[in-house]
Parts: sequence; structure tokens; C-alpha cells
Amino acid sequence: MVVRSKGFHSKTRHKLSKHPRERGNPPPSHALRDYPPGTKVAITLNPSVHKGMPHPRFQGLTGNVVERRGDAFVIEIMAKNKQKTIIARPEHLRLITPAPTQE
Repeated sequence: MVVRSKGFHSKTRHKLSKHPRERGNPPPSHALRDYPPGTKVAITLNPSVHKGMPHPRFQGLTGNVVERRGDAFVIEIMAKNKQKTIIARPEHLRLITPAPTQE
């Protein structure tokens, strides 16, 4: 029998799929977003952009931007009670806006 592949995108049928109306490349503005150090971001994978994509196990996690490295950003997250450093391009990041306070 043939051994099953256990590659980078294995077991991601639903995680790395898009809704039919959202398919295709993102607008250029997504690649030009800037996150200064200390900004809180969420990792949301864009399956149509393979470059600079973090591992799918980090989908949905939040972290803080530490620095900019080339076109990508260095993000520190807590994953399984460990501090981890992720390098991701801005197409795979989303800004977390703080909840409005009611006064």
C-alpha cells in the first residue's frame, strides 16, 4: 500500500477553503497593511496566498507584533502554554480592535 502523505497542508480541507464568492486573490491593500510593534493581531489564513503563510495549527490564535522583518511581521503567541514566534505576511493577519468601553 501507498503511505499517506503528511505534508504541511494535510487535514486542512475546511480550514484552507474559501466560500465560493470569496475565491481569488485578495486586493493589493491587504499586502500593504502595516502593523506597528505592540499591535494585537489575529492569525487568519488566506488560502489563496501561499507565501508567508504560517502553519495551519496557528489559525485563529492571537498575538502581539514584535517587529517587521522584510515584508512579513514577527508575532509572539501563546500556543499550548509555550511562547512561540511566528513569521507571517500581512495577508494572513487581521487587526484586533479593542472592545468599546461603556461609560
